[in-house]
Amino acid sequence: MKREFSAGGIVFNSKGQVLVTQHSQNKHWSFPKGLIDPGQTSEQAALREVREEGGVEAEIVDKIGYNKYVYTLNGEKIFKVVTYFLMKYKSGNPKDHDFEVEEAGWYGIDEAIKQLTFSQDRELLKKALKIYGK
Repeated sequence: MKREFSAGGIVFNSKGQVLVTQHSQNKHWSFPKGLIDPGQTSEQAALREVREEGGVEAEIVDKIGYNKYVYTLNGEKIFKVVTYFLMKYKSGNPKDHDFEVEEAGWYGIDEAIKQLTFSQDRELLKKALKIYGK
């Protein structure tokens, strides 16, 4: 089975809102994330993806955890591991996202929990809130 490694960010702004994105292709709601390029650290990849897919600059506060899942692409099963980082918003506008994202925006925590497609993402958000609240 092929393996993929990605990284992403759960970004909070000064109002306590979280950045959530809707993927253009499969329409699911999640956090900005993407493949780690050769020679890149997971931190560098996460910051790049937040900039590209979320339209914002952020700084890493802490590591949150991982999502692990299997998906099928062109008949091939792929095992994917995504490392997520807790981030603090610095600048930019979610409307400046790239083509991979249909919509990006700031959501209150309760709104975000309802908006997120996958239960793993909801659990990561809850974990991020605990770390963020320290």
